[in-house]
Amino acid sequence: MNVAHRAGRYDPCWPSLFEERAMAVTTLLFPFVSEIHHIGSTAVPGLAAKPKIDIDVVVSDQRMVAEMSARLRSAGYTFHGDPYACNLWTFTADTRPCGTRLYLCETGNAAHAARLLFRDALREHQDLARRYDTLKRRLAREAKGDWDIYTNGKRGFINEVLALAATKKGPAVASGAL
Repeated sequence: MNVAHRAGRYDPCWPSLFEERAMAVTTLLFPFVSEIHHIGSTAVPGLAAKPKIDIDVVVSDQRMVAEMSARLRSAGYTFHGDPYACNLWTFTADTRPCGTRLYLCETGNAAHAARLLFRDALREHQDLARRYDTLKRRLAREAKGDWDIYTNGKRGFINEVLALAATKKGPAVASGAL
């Protein structure tokens, strides 16, 4: 693992890693993938991040989640259920050079919409991305490995960005699974 991954700095390889994984997942889950999106901090140029590519996969038929789950497990993904109780079925894989966190959801999923809104706001407004980067670094130091403290510490900022973005793009959405 290179220094950028250990230090949590942005790695310019992340978009191409997403593209590779998106293609593999789309092939693996054919014909159920409607959309696939790079989300999370690795999707925002210049933003510090844990070395995990976060992917939202919008599926055409929720009834096929069991089959898609079996396919993903056979490809080395671990199923974690719906930990946020918002219809995001979560999978992880220990891929190299950085891990993969994949979420399956249906079209119209509110958590997915919030993730895209947040990502796009950070991409469009460097000042927000810088503030988020500073907050994440501070929380990482203070949390000392406790991911609940880290995640909960980001909630206020995320809600602020979602509220700001929603006034420009549409109604506000919940941030539960960001």
